[in-house]
Amino acid sequence: MIAALDALEVITLFVEDVARSKAFYGGAFTHEIVYEDAVCSIMKFGSLAINLLNVSEAPGLVAPARVAPQGVGARALYTIKVADADAVCAELRRRGYALLNGPLDRPWGRRTAAFSDPDGNVWEIAQELPPLAK
Repeated sequence: MIAALDALEVITLFVEDVARSKAFYGGAFTHEIVYEDAVCSIMKFGSLAINLLNVSEAPGLVAPARVAPQGVGARALYTIKVADADAVCAELRRRGYALLNGPLDRPWGRRTAAFSDPDGNVWEIAQELPPLAK
């Protein structure tokens, strides 16, 4: 049996251009760079790290699976819980980031909006809404 999940520690994103992705994430989020070399940049966001890894290095991590090519559509959605989705979206727009959608109130009790990084990785901003009165 696998031990209980303690916490999500690292998300590795396969990117075409590490410098471009680093600039994208550096503008969108407050973070600390904890490691960097010629093929990756690892950024720390609280207890979560995001590893921006050049796609040329990805096969070594996922073989025998294949790395999906860029531009074929969304491959994943990463959700960030926030207190005020509208304020976060306004700040992203102020910084020059385009939203794919939202903010929208969803039937599952969240107000969400999404945006994409240069490699097609989609991020969702999600605010928990108060329960509807019955």
